[in-house]
Amino acid sequence: MRLKIRASYVAIAIIIVLLMTTAYLIVSKGMEAKDRSIILIPKTIDPHVEFWRVLNQGVTAAAKEYNTEVKVMGTPSESDIDEQIKLVEEAIALKPKAIILAATDYNRLVPVAQRIISSGITLITVDSGLEGGISTSFIATDNYEAGRKAVETMRRYVQGPAKYAIVSFVKTSTTQLDRENGVRDNLKNDPSVQILDTLYSNGYEDKAYEQTKKLLAEHSDIRGIFGLNEVSTIGAARALKELDPEHSIKLVGFDSSMNEIAFLEAGILQATIVQKPFNMGYLAVKTALQVYNGEKVKASIDTGSEVITKENMYTRENQKLLFPFVEK
Repeated sequence: MRLKIRASYVAIAIIIVLLMTTAYLIVSKGMEAKDRSIILIPKTIDPHVEFWRVLNQGVTAAAKEYNTEVKVMGTPSESDIDEQIKLVEEAIALKPKAIILAATDYNRLVPVAQRIISSGITLITVDSGLEGGISTSFIATDNYEAGRKAVETMRRYVQGPAKYAIVSFVKTSTTQLDRENGVRDNLKNDPSVQILDTLYSNGYEDKAYEQTKKLLAEHSDIRGIFGLNEVSTIGAARALKELDPEHSIKLVGFDSSMNEIAFLEAGILQATIVQKPFNMGYLAVKTALQVYNGEKVKASIDTGSEVITKENMYTRENQKLLFPFVEK
């Protein structure tokens, strides 16, 4: 009888230990998951570029809504590709839930991006993708289509034979490649059109400004300029303000900073292709969490773009795009 009672006590003790161990593992795993953050690596953390500030606001809104932490790791300049590769390596070592990457280079970031995946970390790309589309989901504007829209818009202001210039940013960024291809492909079949070699500012407004001044000095017959991102557009607009006071040269740009809005109102910038960076940031975090939780997501999410001109900039919907809340 005593042996039976002792055996029962031992069995109960074993069950209690197993239950406590299981509970500990469940709780500790939950705590570990909660403590692990998502890491965002944008092209740059330059505070002067409003696009990335607005994207970060979308990230912050999603992080608050979904009760998760997001750390931001970025370089001062979007042309510093080597430094971004180092940051990705540091991010992998931190073992986050997911890494959201805006790649500064279409090819060179691929090896380190593959290490993200082989480390068991979810990879989401935002704004700029990677060769081979290796991320689980890519969230961005359809930039080829945006380039087509830029040409269609330029045609409203420039008819007949014309010489065009393109002022762009980092040559090897997929964002740049798609926009430039969208512009060139939609002009190449017109024999009356000449497109000059693309100028690359590497993401520096002052360089875009100096390049455009030199361009205008060498090609007095230019009729239109495409500025393929915020800093390229502002740099080109500054040069046109100085050297083309009659606004005879038309400028179609990208993005929606306060400086671009001022140039739009002044008639120096005829139109700008506005993206939706807040949506990009929000959806990047939401999608990363969905993948982390085992849910299926779309391989590609187009956040859309709109053409804003001086004539339509005051509509309610366009005001929301032009004036997203930006913390100063």
